[in-house]
Amino acid sequence: MISPKKTTDKAALQRPSTGAAARWYAASVFPGKEDVAERHLRLQGFHPFIPRCEKTIRHARRIETRPAAYFPGYMFIALDVALQRWRSVNGTFGVRSLIMQGDRPLPVPSGLVERFIALTGKDGLLDFSGGLTAGASVRILSGPFAEMIGRLDRLDPAGRARVLVAIMNGEIPVDMDSRELVAIA
Repeated sequence: MISPKKTTDKAALQRPSTGAAARWYAASVFPGKEDVAERHLRLQGFHPFIPRCEKTIRHARRIETRPAAYFPGYMFIALDVALQRWRSVNGTFGVRSLIMQGDRPLPVPSGLVERFIALTGKDGLLDFSGGLTAGASVRILSGPFAEMIGRLDRLDPAGRARVLVAIMNGEIPVDMDSRELVAIA
């Protein structure tokens, strides 16, 4: 059996070779069958993309961290609906169906999947840090602490950050989304 190679090449994912009119579409997959669906779609010549993150699993006094789908039960597929036989996606092992609008697949908003691809690291996992590192000086962009300067205390893989903001002769920890921060030099 031919084993399709998983690719994390961002250039290949952003510009799939399916044609100039290719768009990204969402597909519903069976629970836990994202990898099976991805493998079978690649064998058929499609270009699937599954955003992944690390997930911690606790079972029988063991803690294990493994890659998991960021959107469990869903994946993205690059298609040119005018040229490709897109209906065969619905019959692929692991795939429930494409997300439809009437009798046609519904494309995801332009730039959404491309942004996920840009946030994917070399390990194939989403990285929401945006170049932020613990101990770096950051400026808060929005919220009640907008335009204040702080020091990044920690950043978790889900994109949550803890910033120490200097207020009233002390540092107050503030938890926020890392998208609300920008590193300053």
